[in-house]
Amino acid sequence: MARDETALREVAEQSAAILAAAGMPKMPSRVLMVLTLAEDPGLTAVELAESLAVSAAAISGAVRYLQTLGMVRRVAQAGSRRDRYAIPDNVWSSTVAHERPVYRALAAQADAGLAAITDRDSAAAVRLREMGDFYRFIERRLPELMVEWEQQRDG
Repeated sequence: MARDETALREVAEQSAAILAAAGMPKMPSRVLMVLTLAEDPGLTAVELAESLAVSAAAISGAVRYLQTLGMVRRVAQAGSRRDRYAIPDNVWSSTVAHERPVYRALAAQADAGLAAITDRDSAAAVRLREMGDFYRFIERRLPELMVEWEQQRDG
């Protein structure tokens, strides 16, 4: 299969930069994108380190971080002591779906802040009301969106 490795490296770095700008640490972002673009079913820590020209320690920390988010899984390699790291199936949608409790908690915090403000027309009250409404909306609509996504993906 023909691949433009230069273009794919650029896609990986630009995507990682976008994820980092959104709040994900830089090295886990880079590792995530290398694994996303890999043709192999998984890469070893050594292969990841070589691909990114970084130390094994940097890969270890990044993989550990991604595992806590459920975005990378460790795959035992038969006949070898080295593990491979891979992206689980449906990682993007499952990651978003797991955020529902965060949305619910943020809406509750907005409500708590709003309860502490007597002037309902103050700038802070308006912002908190919008925050709570937004996160309740996202939390409520997410199940529908996930079903729609699965139908689109599978159809």
